[in-house]
Amino acid sequence: MIQIDHVTLRELRIPLVTPFTTSFSTQTARTVVAVEVAARVDGAEVTGWGECGALAEPVYSEEYASGAVDVTERFLLPRLAQAQRADALSAETVGTHLEAVVGHRMAKAALESALLDGQLKAAGTSFADYLGVTRDRVPSGVSVGIQDSIPRLRDVVQGYLDEGYRRIKLKIQPGWDVEPVRAVREAHPDVPLQVDANAAYTLVDAAHLRRLDAFDLLLIEQPLAEDDLRQHAELARAMSTPMCLDESVVSVASAADAIALGAAAVINIKPSRVGGYLESRRIHDLARAHGVAVWCGGMLETGLARGANAALAGLPGFTLPGDISASSRFYDRDLTTPYVIDDGHIAVPSFPGLCEEPDGDAVAAFQTTERVIDVE
Repeated sequence: MIQIDHVTLRELRIPLVTPFTTSFSTQTARTVVAVEVAARVDGAEVTGWGECGALAEPVYSEEYASGAVDVTERFLLPRLAQAQRADALSAETVGTHLEAVVGHRMAKAALESALLDGQLKAAGTSFADYLGVTRDRVPSGVSVGIQDSIPRLRDVVQGYLDEGYRRIKLKIQPGWDVEPVRAVREAHPDVPLQVDANAAYTLVDAAHLRRLDAFDLLLIEQPLAEDDLRQHAELARAMSTPMCLDESVVSVASAADAIALGAAAVINIKPSRVGGYLESRRIHDLARAHGVAVWCGGMLETGLARGANAALAGLPGFTLPGDISASSRFYDRDLTTPYVIDDGHIAVPSFPGLCEEPDGDAVAAFQTTERVIDVE
């Protein structure tokens, strides 16, 4: 069991190398909620770190960074305090203790990650070993935001391929879909290519979206609203391109519904979106049992979570390259030792825990707010 002494919640604002545009936002910097847990495991003092995937505004999901700080302090930590008074707190029980709080999966995931990081550091165990991962590296794909012109898109894609990325994902939206995809496919007929719509379309667009079937895509990701599995299932029957769900899958239960309805031939598992790495593993296990492919998506993570994503992607059901890119894809300066691409792959970390101890100078340089909460 673990005993928390105090938790430090920090909001950091980290500039992005280039603006990243999707159908719902354009980001020039990432607001990161970093969770630092000072705790004791079997009497030994340990520090664990977690990262919240919530954006600055509630445009990807209903969660947002400042709200995650608030709900963690006011509602999540008091429940963990109650659990530890009963000597019943571990990383594996965080989800159960926080179940009464509806939603807020990203905030819960950050707390679970910090506790799991601390537990594994105390045990001297890597996250990969904890999961039973045997791969020492995973293939790296890259997500390309919406560009201001097709020539610019071709240049950006070529640059990433020159860096060694093994798969390209293109963000699409109405007015930026068929022709940009055609241009990239014609320039790179053999490159694994997929598209992500971030729920920008409706079922009325089915005939238009079927035009994407001509480009031999790995998948089309989340074309319709996140709460509409039925219409995704209808669109899946109308298209030959495999249907992938992202925002619609927030738990193993919703994954089971999507699979049963035929709404997902592929699932993008983002640990923060589904409530943490332990729920991610459960979704992986369910999908694998049903013959549904999974891959690891990203939320522009810093080094506090990027390596853990790589370890998760080492599980056997992750058969498609994930959005686990090099740190330099997003940041000039990461919070930990930067992750790099080597022969199109990212190394699965072997250090104890989920992440390295972050660089204190980097944390201080990007920090905008700090809250220290005693947990008794």
